[in-house]
Amino acid sequence: MNPLELVELLKGHRVFIQTHNFPDPDGIASGFGLQYFLKVNGVESEICYDGKIDKLSTKKMFAVFNICAKSKDEITDMTEEDYIVVVDAQKLNANLTDFVGDEIACIDHHPTVKEYEYRYKDVRIVGACSTIIADYFRQTNTDLPPNIASALAYGIKMDTADFTRGAYPFDAEVFSYVFEKADSHLINDMYMNVMELSDLKAYGAAIDSIRLHGEVGFAKIPFDCPDALIAIISDFILSLDVVTVSVVYSMRMDGIKFSVRSELEEIDAGKMIAGALKGVGDGGGHKGMAGGFIPKDAVSKLGNEMDENIQVRFLKQKEIQKRAEI
Repeated sequence: MNPLELVELLKGHRVFIQTHNFPDPDGIASGFGLQYFLKVNGVESEICYDGKIDKLSTKKMFAVFNICAKSKDEITDMTEEDYIVVVDAQKLNANLTDFVGDEIACIDHHPTVKEYEYRYKDVRIVGACSTIIADYFRQTNTDLPPNIASALAYGIKMDTADFTRGAYPFDAEVFSYVFEKADSHLINDMYMNVMELSDLKAYGAAIDSIRLHGEVGFAKIPFDCPDALIAIISDFILSLDVVTVSVVYSMRMDGIKFSVRSELEEIDAGKMIAGALKGVGDGGGHKGMAGGFIPKDAVSKLGNEMDENIQVRFLKQKEIQKRAEI
C-alpha cells in the first residue's frame, strides 16, 4: 500500500487513530508513529483506545516518548462523520470496541478473522504493527525524529520478544532502519524500574497454579490482571524447558482473559484458542501467540470443574492440529 493514499483519504476530516482495547507497547507505538506521519503530511489526529493501561512498563511509554492518547471516556464529542484509522487490530474483532466514528482504514499485522471493507487496508503478516508504520517513513523518505524512531523500535522489540517470537526478516530490516535514527537512551529507559509489586503477586499465583499436560503448561491467575502482564507471564511459562505451549488465564469481574503461546511449528496458537473457546467466547491471533476472552455470562457453560474443562478444550485442539499434520 502507498501510505500517501491514506493521507489523501483523511484530508479534510477529523481523524482518530484507535488501538486495540487495553493497548500494549506495539499498539501505542504504532498509533504514535502514524500520528506523526500524518501530521507532517498535513493531517492532525488523536490517538484513542478503550480499557485501561495498567502495566507500568506500558504507562511509562507516555512519559519517555512524550505520547498523548485518550481513553474512550475522555472522548465525548466523536461523531459518525469522524474518521477512524484502526491500528494493531481489526474491526469486528473482540478486542476492539466499536466507537461512534467511521472505521475507514486499518493497519494491522494479525491474520484477518472477520472480513470488513475498509477504504484503506494494509494488513501484513509481520512481527509487529510498528514495523509497518516504520516502513511508511522509509517508503516515503519522511523525516523520523529520535523519539518516534525510539518508540517504534521499542514496539518492534516488545512484540517480537527481541526477535525470538513471530519475527520475520522484514521486521529486522525495518528495525535496522529505525534503530539508526533512535535515541538508545530512551529505549534503555523503558527497561528500567518497570515492575510493580502486583506483578510479582501475579507471577506467584501463576507459578503456584501451573499444571503440565505433556508439553502444554496451564497457569491460572485467580484475580484481575492487565492484558500485557498476562501475555508476559504466558511467555514466562513457555520458557520452562518442558513447556512448548503455554495457556495462561486471568479471572476478571467481567469474565476470563486468556493468553496462549506456542513454539511448535505444528501448533497454531491462534487457531488453538479460537477452537478451544468456540461456543463460550472468542479468540485468535498468530501461530506463535494469541489471546481470547470468555464473557462473564458464558463462564457457567464451563461447569463446576472449570479449570479441568478449560484444559480439556485446549488439549483437544492440540490433538486436532497434530492429527492434521499426519
